[in-house]
Amino acid sequence: MGVRFEWGPTGAAATAAPYTVVVDVLSFTTTLSVAVERGMTVYPFRWKDERAEAYAVERDAVLARGRSERTGVSLSPATVRAAEGVERLVLPSPNGSAIAFGLAETGATVVGASLRNATAVARWLAGRDVAVIAAGERWPDGSLRPAVEDLWGAGAVIAGLVDLGATELTPEARTAERAFRAADLPGDLVACTSGQELVDLGFPGDVDIAAELDAADVVPVLRGDAFEDAR
Repeated sequence: MGVRFEWGPTGAAATAAPYTVVVDVLSFTTTLSVAVERGMTVYPFRWKDERAEAYAVERDAVLARGRSERTGVSLSPATVRAAEGVERLVLPSPNGSAIAFGLAETGATVVGASLRNATAVARWLAGRDVAVIAAGERWPDGSLRPAVEDLWGAGAVIAGLVDLGATELTPEARTAERAFRAADLPGDLVACTSGQELVDLGFPGDVDIAAELDAADVVPVLRGDAFEDAR
């Protein structure tokens, strides 16, 4: 069975596979792993506007706010880890959530992975035909900004699959695997562009949580419109 790797929503749409892994380390899939680890049902959502408010109300769920609000639950994994009494969470993200939505519409089984749960995801996917999609970030003009932390996160999943016997990798997937194995974590995650952006914004703890390599054993799978643990 093959293992492929691509970038962003366009790459996801162009890379058909029965099982597709979305990686958005800072911070959608890291926050997702924390939420699912705490037993929450997570509803991804494409937009961060009044539509998200209505979507959360319809599902009797808590809406994760933007980090800048600095109150309540947000995309910050630290706030999700600290939350009490949250059973259902709407998690808007223009990158990871949007890609997950788009993939689900194709009929693919969509899995959320980060550095925190890469090995657990690889174990669950072993022997299957897999595409791994690095979400990346966005430049001000809306174009894709490849983000090295997502390359490492994707590479961690691919490395796990290789360690479990996968041999049919595309050159792109093999490059992601090598990038992960060569990374000096957690230091490189803190020092990369996205890591420094969060540190400068006052969220170094979010980077620390994202760097918790294989700390989580959850496998968030998108079933219907929500992520739940596949185990």
